[in-house]
Amino acid sequence: MITDRLEYYNIYTRISDRIANALMYLLTTDLKSLEKGTYIVEEDEIFAQVSEYVTKPADELKWESHFKFVDIQVIIEGEEKIGFAPLERMRIIEPYNDEKDIQFLSGKGDYLTARPGSFTMFFPHDAHQPGIATEGFSKVKKVVLKVKV
Repeated sequence: MITDRLEYYNIYTRISDRIANALMYLLTTDLKSLEKGTYIVEEDEIFAQVSEYVTKPADELKWESHFKFVDIQVIIEGEEKIGFAPLERMRIIEPYNDEKDIQFLSGKGDYLTARPGSFTMFFPHDAHQPGIATEGFSKVKKVVLKVKV
């Protein structure tokens, strides 16, 4: 898992060409103007999912992980806590769905607060639990870039 400010994106462009392209998309796109939905960045390689929701208590949300795609999560508006933990510390509660590239988990982890201007990158070995309310509930607009491994 990596979390940093968007202004330091260039440190991470050497991880892979796809991650570099995804980070450039974040920097060159007016994220606030994006409507909810899915946007193709590179056919079969990178896509962006824009969502809007109200954060919830952690006990109402599941942990998740993905095997085919790295998640790069960026808060556009609002704020949320995101749980993170090594995958091996989790217990599978819903087996991996290959079509949706997701499995659901339970366990304990650590938390960070995600705000506009930062990004968090989750790799296949990272469990994460997004959408958690901070001190109060927040309406969040978020883009998740899915980058093929």
